Amino acid sequence: MRDLLPPTVAVAVARPDDWAGELLAAEQACLGERAVQTRRRDFTAGRVCARRAMAGLGLPPAAVPAAADRAPVWPAGVVGSITHTTGYCAAAAARSTDLRSVGMDAEQHREVNAGVRRLVLLPEEEETCARLPRGISWPVVLFSAKETVYKVWHPVVGSWLDFHDARLEVDPDAGTFTARISPARVDAAAVADPPATVSGRFVVADGLVRTAAVLPLR
Repeated sequence: MRDLLPPTVAVAVARPDDWAGELLAAEQACLGERAVQTRRRDFTAGRVCARRAMAGLGLPPAAVPAAADRAPVWPAGVVGSITHTTGYCAAAAARSTDLRSVGMDAEQHREVNAGVRRLVLLPEEEETCARLPRGISWPVVLFSAKETVYKVWHPVVGSWLDFHDARLEVDPDAGTFTARISPARVDAAAVADPPATVSGRFVVADGLVRTAAVLPLR
């Protein structure tokens, strides 16, 4: 993810032993006794990476528990994002004096069926995917980008976004995307200056689609 984010963001990618690392008490409490092994490993790697990313900002170790919707709760003065997929986990952190929010996502690069495409893509996005260069599963790129957009939006606005609430435009040569949020969602936001657009970057390599974006200060 380091290649997709600005220098003000510290990034940590999971090492092999991070999946079985140590959790702080507030983080452990979020898992409970019934968490399945996969959930426990993903959660652990994410929190270990989160603390390493914060250390990259010169900050001391601090817990990153989860809210009721499983979103990470960063310490005061920090904005960040965590992502994990099979065999890959990363965290990014920045000071809130530098950025309003950070979002990133990683997905397996694979083909997806028509049902998933209908869930994720607007009709015009489906048409765009058909015109883009072959060899890349563009629906997965857009899925990942929309996940990143949600991670940028939610900490600022405090509300959800449906996949169809963001219309994506992709530049395959530059490796960039721009999301335009539904005006209805922007108008309904209960905060000042909600983001109407979110721009980010993507890369497809090593069997993964990775996307990331930041929201600058007002």
